[in-house]
Amino acid sequence: MSRHGFIVALALLGLVLSACASTALAPAADPVSATAAGLSGELVIYSGRSEALLQPVIAAFQAQHPNLEILLKAGGNSELANALIEERANPQADLFITTEMVTIQSLAAQGVFQPYRPSGAERLPAEFLGENALWTGLTLRARVILYNSELVSPEEVPQSIFDLTDPKWKGQVAAAGSTNGSMQAHIAALRQLIGEQPTEAWLAGLLANEATFFGGHTDVRKAVGAGEFKLGLVNHYYFHLQRAEGSPVGMVFPDQGEGQIGLLTNATAAAVVAGAPHAPAAQAFLDFLVSAEGQGLFAGQNYEYPLLPGVALREGVQPLDGLRLAEVDVAAAARDLDATFDLIEKVGMP
Repeated sequence: MSRHGFIVALALLGLVLSACASTALAPAADPVSATAAGLSGELVIYSGRSEALLQPVIAAFQAQHPNLEILLKAGGNSELANALIEERANPQADLFITTEMVTIQSLAAQGVFQPYRPSGAERLPAEFLGENALWTGLTLRARVILYNSELVSPEEVPQSIFDLTDPKWKGQVAAAGSTNGSMQAHIAALRQLIGEQPTEAWLAGLLANEATFFGGHTDVRKAVGAGEFKLGLVNHYYFHLQRAEGSPVGMVFPDQGEGQIGLLTNATAAAVVAGAPHAPAAQAFLDFLVSAEGQGLFAGQNYEYPLLPGVALREGVQPLDGLRLAEVDVAAAARDLDATFDLIEKVGMP
């Protein structure tokens, strides 16, 4: 099924099934079995997150369960969502991890997941706990402007994502393309915040300004770090990863001024697949992901914002306290995901 085939499925089935999803899903397994020590067999994870960002967490969990074989299939959110839909009659995955909440909410409405509330989830902010325990938020990330500090001074760097369409930056902006989950969620959020026409104008402005679109954010950060582009639109932790490699980069939390939209954020999330062949292992891993150890690994290894209170940020990561955050109706964005893809196709975004 194509990327757009996934959207057609959402449009035709998602809203109809959402009202009865909680009764159609397989019941959650006994939580005791999910947290039992000494797991063995297999755990199959589909992840929209890149393998490099998830492997340290997998390795730490596997060290606790050496007899458990963990198989990771990493790919684009839409690609994996298609696979989960196609495999519903014969599930191959046990757990799905996504880079943003729009896709996971859409899949939850189609009965792709089974209910499971991980141990300790009651400590997470309520807005990051899916309805009917169908998904759980993991970490928060902010959408920022990355710049090469040898090519752009702090005084001249854009302070808004809308400044990226200024002809001053023609041919000097890099971003992830239309197949990237975080970029898809970014566009979906904008449609909720400012409407269809202004969002279309912004995308058209990026294209007219000859922005270059890469397959993922790693390519964006490396290109800006190398001075191939002056500016990049990325998640905040890519700035820290690039700076750790010794590159001359800076970062701006955009749209903080009066009347501006505020900082766009999104969250990674995970869910246990309905009919998962190895549900206890999936539940145990989800328990680990929201534990202090799991959250600490995301924060320490990847510079992310943990959702579990009390977990320290990595040194140098600016807290979000005091920043103006955009208020996005993520559920509405999920319901309108087909329209978001239609807009991406309309403007011809690579």
